[in-house]
Amino acid sequence: MPEKPNSSGKVSADPAGVCRGDQEEETGRQGGRGQSSGQSHTGGQPPSEWSRAGLGPCLMDLSLPRLFCHLPARMPEPVHSFQGQKFHKLRRACLHRGVLFKDPLFPPSAQSLFYKRQPPPGLTWKRPKEICKDPRLFVDGISTRDLHQGSLGNCWMVAAISCLASEPSLWKKVIPDHAEQEWNPKHPDLYAGIFHFRFWRLGRWTDVVVDDRLPVSGDGVLLFCRSATPREFWSALLEKAYAKLNGCYEALEGGNTTEALIDFTGGVSEPLSLDREALRLRSDERRTLFQTLAKAHERKALITCSIRPAEGETVESVLDCGLVRGHAYGITAVKKVRLGDRLVQKEGVARLFMLRMRNPWGTADWTGAWSQGSQEWQQMSRADREKVGLVVRDVGEFWMDFRDFCHYFTDVVVCRLVERFLLWPSSHWREEHLYGEWASAPSFQGGSQDRTTKQAGGCEAEVDKRSRCGGCINHRDTFLHNPQFTFEVGGREEEVLICLQQEDRRIRRKHGGGENLPIGFEVLKVEVNRSSRVQRVEEKAASSVYMDSRTVTVRATLAPGRYVILPTTFLPGVAGRFLLRVFCHAHVRLRELREELPQPPLFQCLLSQPTVVTTVHLRRASGLNTPKQTAPDVYAVVRCENQAVRSQVLRAQGNPEFNLRAIFYRRYPDTHITIQVWGRGLFRDSLLGRAQLHTAEPETGRGRAIDLRGGRTRTGSPGDCLRGDIVQHLPHGPVIRPRN
Repeated sequence: MPEKPNSSGKVSADPAGVCRGDQEEETGRQGGRGQSSGQSHTGGQPPSEWSRAGLGPCLMDLSLPRLFCHLPARMPEPVHSFQGQKFHKLRRACLHRGVLFKDPLFPPSAQSLFYKRQPPPGLTWKRPKEICKDPRLFVDGISTRDLHQGSLGNCWMVAAISCLASEPSLWKKVIPDHAEQEWNPKHPDLYAGIFHFRFWRLGRWTDVVVDDRLPVSGDGVLLFCRSATPREFWSALLEKAYAKLNGCYEALEGGNTTEALIDFTGGVSEPLSLDREALRLRSDERRTLFQTLAKAHERKALITCSIRPAEGETVESVLDCGLVRGHAYGITAVKKVRLGDRLVQKEGVARLFMLRMRNPWGTADWTGAWSQGSQEWQQMSRADREKVGLVVRDVGEFWMDFRDFCHYFTDVVVCRLVERFLLWPSSHWREEHLYGEWASAPSFQGGSQDRTTKQAGGCEAEVDKRSRCGGCINHRDTFLHNPQFTFEVGGREEEVLICLQQEDRRIRRKHGGGENLPIGFEVLKVEVNRSSRVQRVEEKAASSVYMDSRTVTVRATLAPGRYVILPTTFLPGVAGRFLLRVFCHAHVRLRELREELPQPPLFQCLLSQPTVVTTVHLRRASGLNTPKQTAPDVYAVVRCENQAVRSQVLRAQGNPEFNLRAIFYRRYPDTHITIQVWGRGLFRDSLLGRAQLHTAEPETGRGRAIDLRGGRTRTGSPGDCLRGDIVQHLPHGPVIRPRN
C-alpha cells in the first residue's frame, strides 16, 4: 500500500555570482493570446523531506543507445507556439516597421521578475547593445563556461543547461535558427530585438518568443544568469524565455534537475538514490554504478548529481571538503584511466576511476583528492594529464575520484535521450504515449448503472463510477475509477519503462498555487482477452512511489501477457492532466480502456445481455509425460460459449506453468467451460487432455485441481491434472474491492 507521498527533492540556491547585461527600448508587436501547453513544477522553499527520486539525478540502466549516422532519418516533431506568438511573423513585422520588438506578454516590469518580493534598488531593463558595443548570441560557439548562475536560486536549471551545452544536437533543438538569430554587424538593419527558444512540455515542443530586454542590477551587470564572456547573451536570453514559460523569474526559485532535463531534451529522466554504505563496502556495486554512468555518458545522456541534506542539515550548507548540500552539479565526463608504469609508481594504482564535475556557480570548491592544486595533480605533468584525458575545460569544473563521489553524493539523475525514426531500429527503444485526465464525474445525471452504493461507518455513500479521479490503491472503493490504459507484452519477457508526467503548475505560483500533485501509478496484470475496464485487482505487476514530482518513472521486467496501468493522484477527487509514456524494445500498443463492459460484435447485439462474469486463471498442468518420455511442447486453450483463449507454446514442458488468465462475459452460465491441453507436433497438434468446469453460482474465488481426461493418443491418468482459480461475479453488481 502506498505510503504518504514523498516530497520531490527540490534543489535551491542563492549564490553570490552576478552577470553583465544589456538595455534598450523600442516598439513591438503583440501576438495573439493563446494557451500554453506548459506544465509546471513545484518550487519555492526546499522541502523538509527529501524524496528518493526527487532531489538528485537518477540513474538506472535504461539503454537508449546513441544514434549513428547510418540510421534512418528522424521524424519531424510538431511545435506549439506559446501564447499564440509566432517568431517569424513578429520578426517580419518589426523589420517592416523598423522597430525593435517589445514583448507585451512579458513586459519589463516587476510582475515579470517577482511575485513575492520587490525588485532590488536601481534595477533597470537593458538591451545587449546598451551594455556592450558588439553583443553576440554566441562567442566562439557554445560551452558550459557560458553559464554562471546569478542571484536567482535556480541552480537546478543552470546545471541542466550546462549539460545541454555540451551536446550540439541538443542545444540546437532548444535554440532553433541560431545562425539566423545571431547579431550581424554588417547588416544591423536585420536585427529586430526578438529571439525564440523551445522547451518540451507535456509531450510537445513549445516555442517561446522573448524580446532582448534583460534585468540589470544597479552596478550594471545582469541580475540573473550570465556568460563568462560579457558580450555573449544566449544563456541570459534562454533563462528569460524559460522564466516567461513559467510565469516570472521568481517562479524558477527552487526546482528539480530531473524536470529541467526533460524540458530541455524531451528525454526520460530516472532518479536514483545512492546507498553510500553499500557503495563503500562493496566494490562490485561501485563497479556496476561506474559502468552504468560511463555507458550513459557515452550515449550522450545528461547526468547531474547532488547531496541530499540529512535531518537537521540545511540546504546550501558547505561540507568540509567544499561541496554544497542540496546543490545540483553536472557530470561532464566519466573516465577509466589506465596509467603507464611511470605514473603507476607515482600514484600507487594502475587504474583511476574518475568523474569530471561542474558547479553551476562557476567555482570549483572541491578540496579533496584531485582538487585544484592537490598533491595528485602535482605528481602528474600537463602532458600526462592531456595524454590520459584528465583535462578541465571550463570554469567551475573539477575532477573527483569515484570512491570520493560515492562517499559524498546521494542522488544521481540520468536523462536519456529519445529519438523518433521513420524506420525504427530494433536496438532502440520505441515510445508509445497517450494523454489523460483525472476528472470528476460529469454533472448531468447518469443511469443507475453509473452509481454504486458503499457502506462507510454504518452510513451508505454513493460512488459515481464515471469519476476518473479515484486516488491511490489505499482508497479501495474508488481506486479503479481512475483512467486505465492497457498494453501487451508478447513472445518473451521484456524490459519496459513507464513514465507518468503531470501538467506543469509552476506558472500558477503568481496566483498562490503552483504546487505539483502527489502522483504515482499501479501496473496490474490482467486477463489476456480483457477489452474493458478492470473491476477487480487480481495481480500487481509493478508500482511506483507517490511523490509531488512532475514526473514519476518506473522500469520493470514484465512477462508476456496483458497489463493495465492506472495513473492516480494520491488522494481521490483531485483533477489534473497528465501524459503517460511507455518505452520498450518491442512494439507495444498503448490504448485507454473506456468501457465498463466489452462491446459485443454486431451480430450479437440482438442476443441477451451477459448475466455473469467468470474469470479463469489456469496456473499449471502436471504429469503430461512419464519419466522415460521426452516432454512435449504444449499449449492450453480455454473455451467458453463462442470464445476461445489460447496460451503461448511452452517448450519441452512436462509440468508447464501456463499462468493464463481469461475473462468471459457469459449469457448462459449453466454451460460448461472447457480447458484443453495440446501438444505441438511437426505436422499436426495432438490433444493431450481436456477438463470441463461447471460454475453456475456466483463465487468469490476458489482454487481447483482438475483431472485431465480424453487425449487423442492416450487417456489421462489420475496424475494428469490442471490447477487454477475460478472467480465469478455479476456484471452489473457492486464494484469489487481490490485485494492485495
